[in-house]
Amino acid sequence: MTRPTPGRIKNETVSPMKTLRLREGKERAALRRHPWIYDNAIAKGGGDSGETVRVESATGQFLGWAAFSPSSKIRARIWSFDEAERVDDAFFARRLHTAIAARARMDINSDGVRLVHGEADGLPGLVIDRYGDVLVGQIGTAGMERLRPVIEAALVKVIAPRVLLWKNDSGARSVEALPSEIVCVQGDMPTELEVRETLPDGRELRFAIPFESAQKTGWFYDQTFNRSLLGRFLPPGKRVLDVCSYAGGWATTAAALGAPAITCIDSSASALALAGVHVQAVVAGDGAAPVVPTLLRDDAFDALAALAAAGERFDAVIVDPPAFIKRRKEFPQGQAAYRKLNQLAMRVLEPEGLLVSCSCSFHMPGEDLRGAIQSAARHVDRFVQVLHQGGQSPDHPVHPAIPETRYLKAFFCRVTRSL
Repeated sequence: MTRPTPGRIKNETVSPMKTLRLREGKERAALRRHPWIYDNAIAKGGGDSGETVRVESATGQFLGWAAFSPSSKIRARIWSFDEAERVDDAFFARRLHTAIAARARMDINSDGVRLVHGEADGLPGLVIDRYGDVLVGQIGTAGMERLRPVIEAALVKVIAPRVLLWKNDSGARSVEALPSEIVCVQGDMPTELEVRETLPDGRELRFAIPFESAQKTGWFYDQTFNRSLLGRFLPPGKRVLDVCSYAGGWATTAAALGAPAITCIDSSASALALAGVHVQAVVAGDGAAPVVPTLLRDDAFDALAALAAAGERFDAVIVDPPAFIKRRKEFPQGQAAYRKLNQLAMRVLEPEGLLVSCSCSFHMPGEDLRGAIQSAARHVDRFVQVLHQGGQSPDHPVHPAIPETRYLKAFFCRVTRSL
């Protein structure tokens, strides 16, 4: 484990040799303020890995300053569309201040928050999540990796965290020819991350996530707002099934809302163990005994099929799987997987049951997930009413010019016998 020294970069003056010239007609996305430049849009030019280059149209029109990624199909990501702006220390400090100020104005029911959400905050390739006084970041692009010392210096200056570390172990780094690593920059490497979420009635839920084995940065803050809505659709006294439960965010919320029986399904034994601890730690009120959840370590599809065959039924089923579609070409198989998962979920739902169906696949638009839910309902002779369609939490903002920043869908559905 190394501890890089936070540093500075000089104001950049980009030479004519460091220019990307696009093919004719390929400037349209940049003119709409979409920051991605794909490899097949480039006529000539380039730079070193992560270097800031000038992007021009086929006619020489300035389009933006961008970070060059020679190993990725997204060959460049635009930092700024302003020709007069320089990508330097002050630039990143301004972007970070803007992102942090936006979160400060949000009513977030957690002591943790996503402080930086990549392109939606004008910082492509950068994710920063806060866990109290601990900052956990992930860098996914060569451009952001090259400027990491600048980001570190800005975070220390602006936020002054007790701990600052990088959990750079996502698959996106291999696409950019970057190594997988976990690096502590400030403070000591934590053994676990503490998460607190507050229910609408003011009660607090606590979670403890072992750091090194954690998924993503440790917690799925993008579902925090959706979980806070569960009580609007789930009365007390209902049996709940949490599919792909991870550490039990949905299940623990259900327990706090008065669910007397909870079953969690996940393929990870360590995640299930955490879910069990978190659910049992809930105080539901009125002197109710802690809920001891049933923990099923299995593939979600296999477990649901077995529960249906055994005649098990639940009042609410939450399906929050990992992304089934990571590339556009995987859409047909992924769509079929979402349809099958929802079909299996409906088979174990009681009449008038609640289905919460989620997808974090950008390549599965909301209308397609809704179509998969409807197709699943037809196959099992059910009638579905969509009560609410949610997205990612407000601290994961959507950039209107970048559809890729809108990725999470969560449908709250009433499912009954076919009309």
